[in-house]
Amino acid sequence: MKKVLAAIVLAACLPAAATAQDAEAGKEKAEVCAACHGADGNSTNPLYPILAGQTARYIYQELSDFKAGRRKDPIMSPMAANLSRRDMFDIGAYFAAQTKANNGYRADAAQAARGKKVSDDALCPMCHLGGFSGQNEIPRAAGQHYEYVLKQLRDFKNKVRTNDAGNMYAVVKGISDEDLQALAAYIASLN
Repeated sequence: MKKVLAAIVLAACLPAAATAQDAEAGKEKAEVCAACHGADGNSTNPLYPILAGQTARYIYQELSDFKAGRRKDPIMSPMAANLSRRDMFDIGAYFAAQTKANNGYRADAAQAARGKKVSDDALCPMCHLGGFSGQNEIPRAAGQHYEYVLKQLRDFKNKVRTNDAGNMYAVVKGISDEDLQALAAYIASLN
């Protein structure tokens, strides 16, 4: 009976071991990512997201969505096409372990205040948490590049980006472009 119980416990642990993340292996696998996202995930190009300090689960999910075609991008879709599940876990672990640098963005105080009000009215912290720190598959948006945040908000509003089961569309569909700009400024200023 003890042997059967031990075998059951061991079998239950195997799936967890199979999905364990290896940040050191991810560092090597992420070398190709450096051209756009920076060697440590701190992109200096405002069109590419900062991956340093992002949740590993979110990075895994987005890579998986690019690979499966649920999220489309002319650069990222082909980059993710040949990644294995293990590769995506490891890359996620590597970038999650990096320290996010300040993006250098300085928002106009009035625009940031307007953006905070938009955030509060839309209940953004319910999913993204306070300070847009993110959790699990919900990204840390705080301190992302203004241009990147605004593009993502517009893509959700215009149904260009739909890999979130419509959750973001439901939130942003009634927000004016001026308020989206203010929201992006507020988020980008949260360094």
